[in-house]
Amino acid sequence: MARVASNPLCLHRFRPYLQASQSSPSLLKSTFHYQTKPRKFPTVSCQTSPESSETSTPAEKEVLEPGPVSDDTIREDTGASQDPGLPEFPNKDVNKRIAVVSLLAAAGLFLSSRLDFGVSLTDLSAAALPYEEALSNGKPTVVEFYADWCEVCRELAPDVYKVEQQYKDRVNFVLLNVDNTKWEQELDEFGVEGIPHFAFLDRKGNEEGNVVGRLPGKYLLENVEALARGEASIPHARVVGQYSSAEKRKVRSVVDPRSHG
Repeated sequence: MARVASNPLCLHRFRPYLQASQSSPSLLKSTFHYQTKPRKFPTVSCQTSPESSETSTPAEKEVLEPGPVSDDTIREDTGASQDPGLPEFPNKDVNKRIAVVSLLAAAGLFLSSRLDFGVSLTDLSAAALPYEEALSNGKPTVVEFYADWCEVCRELAPDVYKVEQQYKDRVNFVLLNVDNTKWEQELDEFGVEGIPHFAFLDRKGNEEGNVVGRLPGKYLLENVEALARGEASIPHARVVGQYSSAEKRKVRSVVDPRSHG
């Protein structure tokens, strides 16, 4: 719509009316919805009259576009969605306690095994009875020929110790070191070719049988049990297992005549 104004020349001219139509805000807003890429746009509310625009400031609104989700937001959402009733992972204190308990258990197993199987040939030799005394006290005797370098001898030492502790009141246990030249005659007498060599003697010193090398522990136990009961024979009289050759012995002389090592 236009207004008519007169001039001195009586010529009519038109001037545009600047009042915005009421449909313009909707048209302006509609242009934002047809953007191909959503972004943040400030929206300005247009006034219908020039007077109102001087007294008020345009109200701006932000249109937020969807953007990439950050890692922090994902962590917060994940933490919020977790069930508080679920068990938490062990912390450092729990791990330390588990490590301490494991070390104590390992130490206990080591000590127990050491107490049961930590017997050496030196211990057996120190507890053994002298050969001459064993032949004269009227008890049956087990004579073991051994050497410090003999691997099988060291391996069987714990088994020998257990049997000795069980029958030491009824049976003599003697250890003779094949490296000692003092026992050359006994080596020939008992025909020792491999070690460990166990000779089983009755109460009069007569040999009833022998066991040589690595064999099950029951062989030694059953033979000693037969000697302790005074039986005429032993169940395992001639048995040979894996042994070390006596030819490897390191010949040496011993000053002490009572030494049975």
